[in-house]
Amino acid sequence: MSKAGAARRLAAAAAYGGGGLGAVGASLYGVLRAEAALARRKIGKTVGQPPDPTGLYGADLPGRVITLAVLGDSSAAGYGATGPEETFGAFLAAGLSDLAGRPVLLESVAKVGAKTADLEGQIPRALVVAPDICAIMIGTNDVTHRVPPSASVRALRNAVETLLATGSEVVVGTCPDLGTVRPIAQPLRQVARQWSRRLAAAQTIATVEAGGRAVSLGSILGPEFDASPVDLFGPDRFHPSPAGYRSCAQAMLPTVAAAAGVGPDAVDVPEATRGEGVRSLALAAVEAAENAGTEVSRVDTEGTGLGPRGRWALLRHRRRHDAPVVGPIDDVAADRSRAGSDVAADTAAQLSAAAENWP
Repeated sequence: MSKAGAARRLAAAAAYGGGGLGAVGASLYGVLRAEAALARRKIGKTVGQPPDPTGLYGADLPGRVITLAVLGDSSAAGYGATGPEETFGAFLAAGLSDLAGRPVLLESVAKVGAKTADLEGQIPRALVVAPDICAIMIGTNDVTHRVPPSASVRALRNAVETLLATGSEVVVGTCPDLGTVRPIAQPLRQVARQWSRRLAAAQTIATVEAGGRAVSLGSILGPEFDASPVDLFGPDRFHPSPAGYRSCAQAMLPTVAAAAGVGPDAVDVPEATRGEGVRSLALAAVEAAENAGTEVSRVDTEGTGLGPRGRWALLRHRRRHDAPVVGPIDDVAADRSRAGSDVAADTAAQLSAAAENWP
């Protein structure tokens, strides 16, 4: 079966309750279990909580506040960062504020250890700020915890549809390529690469079918990270370093800005000379999974988004913008601890007031 066919099968399984990626032989399964146990010992357990980047970015800028929510797992939360300014959310919010020339109010609800099914519990917290746009990074823990891909993809589609129904735009950073995580040895590393790429392709299909936009983070944690593991991976060699979080934010920023209708990417057109254009959704999803920073979104052709091979999609290789150095973060809940607690009611009131009262 082709890669596109496998991705289509996963997405269909999610929609209709089918299975996952298939079984592996008993002998190989035993080897994989042993390698997985060794990798877990090398990586170790997550300790503590990441710093919370929630707050107002570009507070001195004019214009209406753009509200941004970040949902997802430990990478979305910024695990391993020593300060809020080193997290994925901070880099993304600061970059969006810089491109828009407007303040950005960030609400980060991502949680260490989260799987795709956990997005359901994060959504009510994200909606506190009535986000204009939601950025999601999810999928790694689904692979490492052997969540059936069909269940993972179904949960993602439900989350995207729920957020879109509130009027928010949604951008999903798909599952990274786990085949470059150094503590994972062969043959598990190759299996992890295959599973994570297939999940990423299926996530893309589910996101676009729901009406959102997907951005591949595959080789963001692939050749680029593999070439500079000391710089882009954190001390546990599994989670990104601050430089790695900046790289992930740079990959998603052009699409987030375009979805928000700000910056140069809001008005540009696809360039065929750069390999951009309309594809079948399944082919676009597979191509994106193998090329970092590739955006896939829904497109209508001749009044319909459907072709002989299913839905059409627009594939883009947007130019990256430099992620600026994160400046001061307004102290609206920026330093609060998220150690096992939900957003406090008074914090919710502060955030809502900040969005409503800004000119």
